[in-house]
Amino acid sequence: MERDSHLAALNDLLQSAKTGRGRVVLVSGAVASGKTQLLESFTEQAMNEGVLLLDATASRAERDLPFGVLRKIFDHPSITDRLRTEVLHRMDDVAEEGPHARMQAMPYASWALMQLAAERTVVIAVDDVHCADDHSLQFLLYLARRVRQVRVLIVLTQTTRLRQEQLAFHAELLRQPHCSRVQVDMLTARGTADVLAGHLSPQAAARISTECHRITGGNPLLLRALLEDSRSSRDHGEPFQRPAPAELFSQAVRDCLHRGEPETLLVAQGVAVLGGAGSTALLSRVLDVHAEVAEQGLKDLDRCAVLTDGAFRDDSARDAVLAATPKAVLQALHLRAAQLLHKDGAPALEVARHLLAAQRDPDTVMVPVLQEAAEYALVDDDVEFALRCLELAHAACPDEEDRAVIKARLVSVVWRLSPAAAEGHLPQLTAGLRPGRLPARDVALSLSYLAWSGHLENAADTVRGLTGTPAGPAAPERSALEAGRRWLTMISPALRAVFPGSGADQAAAPPAAGLTGDAHGQAASAVAAALAGDHGEGAVAEAQRVLQRYRLSDNTLQPLAFALLALLYTGRADLAQAWCERLLGECQGRRTPAWHALLSAVRAEIALRQGDLPGAAHHANAAMSLMSRQSWGVGIALPLATLVQAETAMGRHEEATALLEQPVPEALFRTLPGLHYLRARGRCHLATGRYHAALEDFLTCGRLMGEWGVDAPELVPWRVDAAEAWLALGDPDQARALAERQPRRGDAGARRSRGAQLLVLARTVELKRRLHVLKEAVEILEQGDDRLQLAIGLGELGNGYRALGEFNRARLLVRKAWHVAKACGAEPLCQQLMPGDADGEVATAQVDATGEAEALTEAESRVALLAAHGHTNREIATKLYVTVSTVEQHLTRIYRKLKVKRRRDLPSKLAESSMAAGIA
Repeated sequence: MERDSHLAALNDLLQSAKTGRGRVVLVSGAVASGKTQLLESFTEQAMNEGVLLLDATASRAERDLPFGVLRKIFDHPSITDRLRTEVLHRMDDVAEEGPHARMQAMPYASWALMQLAAERTVVIAVDDVHCADDHSLQFLLYLARRVRQVRVLIVLTQTTRLRQEQLAFHAELLRQPHCSRVQVDMLTARGTADVLAGHLSPQAAARISTECHRITGGNPLLLRALLEDSRSSRDHGEPFQRPAPAELFSQAVRDCLHRGEPETLLVAQGVAVLGGAGSTALLSRVLDVHAEVAEQGLKDLDRCAVLTDGAFRDDSARDAVLAATPKAVLQALHLRAAQLLHKDGAPALEVARHLLAAQRDPDTVMVPVLQEAAEYALVDDDVEFALRCLELAHAACPDEEDRAVIKARLVSVVWRLSPAAAEGHLPQLTAGLRPGRLPARDVALSLSYLAWSGHLENAADTVRGLTGTPAGPAAPERSALEAGRRWLTMISPALRAVFPGSGADQAAAPPAAGLTGDAHGQAASAVAAALAGDHGEGAVAEAQRVLQRYRLSDNTLQPLAFALLALLYTGRADLAQAWCERLLGECQGRRTPAWHALLSAVRAEIALRQGDLPGAAHHANAAMSLMSRQSWGVGIALPLATLVQAETAMGRHEEATALLEQPVPEALFRTLPGLHYLRARGRCHLATGRYHAALEDFLTCGRLMGEWGVDAPELVPWRVDAAEAWLALGDPDQARALAERQPRRGDAGARRSRGAQLLVLARTVELKRRLHVLKEAVEILEQGDDRLQLAIGLGELGNGYRALGEFNRARLLVRKAWHVAKACGAEPLCQQLMPGDADGEVATAQVDATGEAEALTEAESRVALLAAHGHTNREIATKLYVTVSTVEQHLTRIYRKLKVKRRRDLPSKLAESSMAAGIA
């Protein structure tokens, strides 16, 4: 394709030679542009017309063989043995002589060829004449000067770029008046499409021609290989969808490089290593060649369409060059490139890529570069690249202190992907925890990883060992060790016994100003304050300070998660949910499964404490699916406990029991999250009739919490749980005695535990007193976030009114309880409240028109109905898009108009209707 004009020009010259007007034509073109194919097509036509073809192909390997091309020309059956022998003999005699002697041998060879032309037209075709030996070039010039009036056509093909010694031959040849030149270019986009149309359907050719031309640049050799690869890659009968460069294309690229000059391959290797030529100066320095050599090689590669604008047209071509380059050569080029780029001030990421590709330990000056590159890679979420950088930096770093720092950072990056994989680095990390070796900012983080993996005693021994050195730790280290100690004793309060003077009071104290590792220290203090009953400004403010001050990172993940738990322990599930959703949003789209898993586990606990059982199960399952059981370590207690409780409350007892059969680390039972697990196991036992086993778990919780000094019902209300177990065992006296001993706190954070306590106590007293206790419980629970406990309280209160014969009030309370329980996903409770009522359809209510109360406004009706259905003030405000203060004002007016004093009295003043059907 696109060679018709060239063939026509050659045929015209042939016709001229046939008339006795000899011609010389020089066919020029880049490597693999199709010169040889053009020559073959022309000579085939010429032979069909009866001319005598004497052809030869020059070779770079035979460049030192005197008269090598001329010998091939005379090696033809049309030339007699005697004549051939005589010509070769004369050539051999002068091969080692000077130019003058060689010229004396050429007339005979020239005369012999002209004798052949006397009988018929002779075409002398020499392919790749730029590779010919100097003796043959001299003869071709000699002959070219003498064929102007004989029937001889000399056709020579050569590459575009010529060697210095070929310039004289080229200039002398072109100055002959009967010499012509034909330039062969790469195929155009239209020519590429025409080639494809000859092999594919018109539709397929049109579809892929643009992409094929982009990949090959019109290089016929590359185009042919690409077409064959694409054919091989598709299934039989499948239409062509897109080009598919493969092995043949790779080989064609290598063929193009080997056909050029030797420096062409070297320059291609340099461009492949650099990922683009960049500056010619840099390329020449990397290859250690003169800038002119690098520039000429780039031009050659551009002419043969392997490169465009100094870069490979397609990655497959670059891959082909890299694959064919010896490993040692590649490593040396990458290492040299890294050194030069670093010297030139290139970005750390660019330098690091070459250092990694070199697969050798770099100079020590490159260690900071690798560390910087790792941090930039983490910003781009390229975790694998960051890990490789840190591993290479650790291997190349000679300083023990710096190696400890790098190891700590390496562990933190591995941990975000898989804590189980990070555990293999912990022994070496622990060895790095020596005075003056590990920066203070990494001490608490390293200790937290040890605790997560269950190595509690090891972590404690490390702290004691660092604290007890003869000289004592420096001030920053001492501060960091204090933060680490706080963290460890928060995770495992049992460890307070091994640290002198680390009692509960000290654990709850605020951290010292400027505490190094203060994220861990502050989070531990927030949890300690919450468990100590400081639910006001203290614990909440400390938890929020952690959440506001620190961004989500490897160093702050665990402190932020426990700050959320501290908010939960203070009864601020609303704040915990808002912050947790925000942190989970930061994880979206990032490769941080450990971050997402831990935050999802906390989000599940938040949902559980809000009574959202399906949500709790969803988030807990999501958390456990993001990491293996081995990666969770002692942290498995968080999602597993939440999931067990959610499944139990939803009536899925088999699923809950199956979860409890899975093994957990022994160290879990010495940790704060382990108390969650013990309680969840007890609740499952209680729901499945294993009352003694449940009681044992609850009492174990109590014993441990007492020993640890964290006897806080906001953490685990073990007394209320154990009282329920005693009730199930038929011992209300034991139940009442135990429930009454639960600590009472007058702050807002104790609503949930106090409400649950009153619900249990109500079941241990006579009916009239029971109603009074239940009313107080419901009133408390209505102000809290736990809607499941509210549903239980409403149901108990409704049953109490039913026992007194107040059926209308009882029915409305039970129906409201049913709706709340249904919203929570507590199907067993729904069945207990209204057996057989599958759909639970309850008409929405309006104000009783027969009453003496003033008519409510539309806004007040909406608030009244939502309050009657058990929604909290905060939930009502969210649903109606108003402030909590507005809801409170509406309720005040509603109570006055309906002549009631409390929220629980609303159902008795509301009658069934469909008036407010749109707001239920």
